[in-house]
Amino acid sequence: MRYQHKTAEWIDFSWRYDSGLVVSGVPDVDAALNLSAAQQVAIGFSCDGRFATYNNPISDCSGIGKSTLLTLPQTGKENDDHNPDRVKPRSLFNLALGTDNLLHSETRQRVTLRFQIVNLTNKVALYNFLSTFSGTHFVAPRTYQVALGFAF
Repeated sequence: MRYQHKTAEWIDFSWRYDSGLVVSGVPDVDAALNLSAAQQVAIGFSCDGRFATYNNPISDCSGIGKSTLLTLPQTGKENDDHNPDRVKPRSLFNLALGTDNLLHSETRQRVTLRFQIVNLTNKVALYNFLSTFSGTHFVAPRTYQVALGFAF
């Protein structure tokens, strides 16, 4: 959504929903058990409510294994066609404020200014690019951007 006042000031709010693409590296709970401690912590892996830590990775899980960032199927329940492991769905929000004519110039030349907050809610999530060379990455944390421009 964008609202622009007639004097060039504007506000922009965006919402992005990603349903989560398939992850091939961790197909089920058994594969998550074979990850390093740092990898288990990174995906938010837990077994029966006990979360992995850097000092205490989870090496055996006789209960329910879960991940806070992946839709991790239980061992033996993974199905590449109907129940593959996926990045968990998420919503990301951005907010921007700005003006297309900061100094209210009457000529074609003008100064623009924009302030933007990316990932407004500071959501921790994974992003899967569906590319052979890019793979899965963390969504950037809340970021503040300021841009000053000159249009001529």
